[in-house]
Amino acid sequence: MYTTQSTRELNFHLLKDGTCGFAFPCDETGQVNLDTLSEHARNQYFYARALVGRVFHAPTVRAADLRHTPSTGLQRPRQHATS
Repeated sequence: MYTTQSTRELNFHLLKDGTCGFAFPCDETGQVNLDTLSEHARNQYFYARALVGRVFHAPTVRAADLRHTPSTGLQRPRQHATS
């Protein structure tokens, strides 16, 4: 079941340095409700999934960092700046 305030997030960590490239709200099994994502976030989600093994590690589920959650309760994918 999906709620507006997700307590879990699906994280895609970069192979290069292990930092979190993207994070998406999900349920406890790692299922992302695509209907709750904006078009931009959906595109980022599909991009991250397509590049698992080439750019990203396999995604992991962890407790959401609620400090970064907008008032809507849905997290926007976070992209870590690389140099």
